[in-house]
Amino acid sequence: MKLPRRNFLHLAVRRRDLITLLGGAAAAWPLAASAQQRERMRRIGVLLTYAADDPTGQARLLAFVQELAQSGWIDGRNVRIDVRWGGVDPERIRSYAAELIALAPDVIVATGSAAVGSLLQGTRAIPIVFVQVAEPVGAGFVETLPRPGGNATGFMLYEYGIGTKWLELLKEIAPGVKRVAFLQTPGIPSGPGQFGAMQGSAASLGVEVRPIRVGDAGEFDRAIAAFAHSSNGGLIVAAGTVGLGALYRDGIIKLAARHRLPAIYSDLVFATEGGLLAYGPDRVDQYRRAAGYVDRILKGEKPADLPVQAPTKYELVINLKTTKALGLTVPDSLLARADEVIE
Repeated sequence: MKLPRRNFLHLAVRRRDLITLLGGAAAAWPLAASAQQRERMRRIGVLLTYAADDPTGQARLLAFVQELAQSGWIDGRNVRIDVRWGGVDPERIRSYAAELIALAPDVIVATGSAAVGSLLQGTRAIPIVFVQVAEPVGAGFVETLPRPGGNATGFMLYEYGIGTKWLELLKEIAPGVKRVAFLQTPGIPSGPGQFGAMQGSAASLGVEVRPIRVGDAGEFDRAIAAFAHSSNGGLIVAAGTVGLGALYRDGIIKLAARHRLPAIYSDLVFATEGGLLAYGPDRVDQYRRAAGYVDRILKGEKPADLPVQAPTKYELVINLKTTKALGLTVPDSLLARADEVIE
C-alpha cells in the first residue's frame, strides 16, 4: 500500500526563508498610501524555547509569521516582531522574558511552560498567547480553560489521556514489550497525569510502566543504558522532554537505536529524524492558531475572554527504516492509520 506523504514544513524550511520574512518584509510590502504610512506600528514579542539555529523552531516561527501576514499584520509594515531564542537554559529564558517585557509589546507569544512562567512572573498586564503548554491550569497560568481570567491564554499541547494512546501504539508495533520507561524532565505539571493515564491501562496491555526523570544529556545516557540492561523494554519520550528534546533529539534517537529499544515520541519531528514512531498534535498548526489569537488581541479582545484550546489535529508518523532495523513488522491496521510513513 502506498500511503500519502505529508510535507513537513520543519524539514524543508531554510534559515534564509525566515530571515527574509522577518527582516526583509519592509521591502516586500512597501507603504503605498498615506493612510498606511500613518498607521500605528504595533509590537509583538516572541519567546521560543528553541536554539536560534534549530530548524524545527525556525519552521514553527515561520508558520506563525506567515499566518499573521494572512490577517494583514506584516512585519516591518504595521507590526514589529521581536524574537528571542531561549533554548533550554532557564536563566536565558528568564533574561529574555524580562527583556521582552521591558519593550512593552502589545502581545507576547511564548513556547512552553518555562517561557510562560517567566513572563507571568514579570507581567500581569501584557497579553500572552502560549503554545505547547501541557497543563495551563495546573501550572497556574489560567484560572479555567473556558475563562482564563488573566492576561494569558493559548493552546494546550494535549490532554492526559494521550498517555494511554502512546502505550497502546507502542504495544501494537512492538507486542513483545513488557517494560516501558516513561522518559520526562522534572517539574513538568503534565507528567503525573500522563503517567496516571498509562498506569490505568498498563495491566490490561501486559506491561509495567516506570517513570524516569532526567535533566541533562548525561542523565539520558545513564538512565536509558540502565533500563536497557533487562530485556523486552520500550521507551516513551513524552511532552516532559520537549525542551531537552529540542537540544538532545539526535542523541535520544541514537540511544534508543543503540540499545534496540522500540520508542514512541510525542513530537512528530522525532520520527522524521529517525525515531521509530511518533504520535502527537501538529505543533506547527498551534503556531498558526496562535497567530489568530494575536490578531484578535491586536484588534481589542482580551486574553481573559479567549478560551484555552486543545489540539484539533493529531498525527501518527511511522519510520519504516527504523522499524526494519529493530526487526519489527508494522501491522497493516497501523499502517492504514498513519498520516506519514517514512521509508
